[in-house]
Amino acid sequence: MSSLIKLAIRKFSHQLHAYSPKLGDSIYDTLRYNWYLGFTSFGGPAVHFQIFHQRFVEKYALVDEQMYKELFSLCQALPGPASTKMIYAVNLIHGGLWAGILSFFLWSLPGAFAAYGLAVGVSKLNDTLPALVYALLSGLNAATVGIIALAAVQLSEKAVSDKLTRTLVFLGGCAGMLYNALWYFPVLMALGGVATIFWDYRWLQDAWRAIRGTLCGPRTQSNIGGEEQEIPDQIASRVSGSETRLSETNSVVLVEEPPERVVPADLELRTFSWKSGVYIISSLLIGFIVLMVLRGTLHSPPRGFSLFANLFLAGTIIFGGGPVVIPLLREYVVFEGWVSPRDFLLGLAICQAFPGPNFNFAVYLGALAVSGHMSLTAGAITGFLGIFAPGIILFTGTMGVWKALRNHRWFTSALRGVNAAAVGLIYTAVYRLWEQGFLSSTFTSGSSLGLEPWWLVVAATSFVGGRWFNLPAPVAIVMGGVMGMIWYGIVTA
Repeated sequence: MSSLIKLAIRKFSHQLHAYSPKLGDSIYDTLRYNWYLGFTSFGGPAVHFQIFHQRFVEKYALVDEQMYKELFSLCQALPGPASTKMIYAVNLIHGGLWAGILSFFLWSLPGAFAAYGLAVGVSKLNDTLPALVYALLSGLNAATVGIIALAAVQLSEKAVSDKLTRTLVFLGGCAGMLYNALWYFPVLMALGGVATIFWDYRWLQDAWRAIRGTLCGPRTQSNIGGEEQEIPDQIASRVSGSETRLSETNSVVLVEEPPERVVPADLELRTFSWKSGVYIISSLLIGFIVLMVLRGTLHSPPRGFSLFANLFLAGTIIFGGGPVVIPLLREYVVFEGWVSPRDFLLGLAICQAFPGPNFNFAVYLGALAVSGHMSLTAGAITGFLGIFAPGIILFTGTMGVWKALRNHRWFTSALRGVNAAAVGLIYTAVYRLWEQGFLSSTFTSGSSLGLEPWWLVVAATSFVGGRWFNLPAPVAIVMGGVMGMIWYGIVTA
């Protein structure tokens, strides 16, 4: 099957190459690198980033390690689907705009079709579900928790480069668990970027030394002959781009300035100019303002328009990806009365087991939200465009601005902190799903998986299997569902 698909890709690319050589090569590379990822990438954005790193950095070297870290920070710092922006960005850099657009559809459409099919099935369900189905869904959620936890650990190992980034990962995870609001996650990531700028430029350290010198006076040290020798706490001078410091032991230490970031020739960015980026971002903001004005002023607008406006708003303000998208979609769809809480949680549990971006959950909700007002297909398309369009358009414009800023030391320093804080927030996703992953006839709105020790066993099995036995994420999720049904069989025996 795989060889037949590769042969079809090669023939199509040869025909396109005859029409446009550059475009043909770009499309061929995009299909070759991405065609099956939308079918096989399970586990949510944290796992997706790990898969992309293995494929695009380690295997094919489409981007280097430094660029991947910068893209990861940029994807987390901007609103919209984080892993979708990553695969779009890598292919945009490697093959240009059309390659990026093609990779987006290759990545998102398989899961979108699955979500649409699920919505069609759920729309025909009765009000109550068999207990076996709830056990199956709880097992899928528990296995997903283990997979996301593993991805968080693996990404932490890459994000931690010193004590500061280790601290930011820890604080980001703790802070994300303690509070949840629309503005909160972007603020945490911004604080992480500010912290690394202060740290790398040594502003706090130098200020502390100045204050200590003012309060305590000059420090003294006895030399070998027993004489008291008064020395400054720090003497700094710039010599050929290096900072010469005289330490308290009178030894000279050279502290090298971080080298300027240089992109290898074969990895040059195929993106827009910063002016084009500003135009794209400005156009998006104008369109957003117009849409929000209409949303607030129209009385009894069509359901399709209201759905698109709500999901476009959600796609514009969702920072942090998975941890935020679930409560936000609940607010903009369930609280409007368009989808029942049971159908929301049922779709959430099953969509967690689908490959591709978690934002495809909006396709499922869009189809159900317009039931009785327009066709389910139209609702699914509306949900898809509403949730994905703002984040992708904004990211496209930002890539042009990023190209101009990425060689500045303060910018790369800030991204290091944003990256660490964003990785910490992945642990928040683990906690959120854990607290609402247990479904039953009693807890149709979801409750903590900790109520039943068996779900901890399921989560630990998927974590240990992936960590030390290279168990693929799809297999771990299927095992979770099977273990959920085994639990049902035991407790009802």
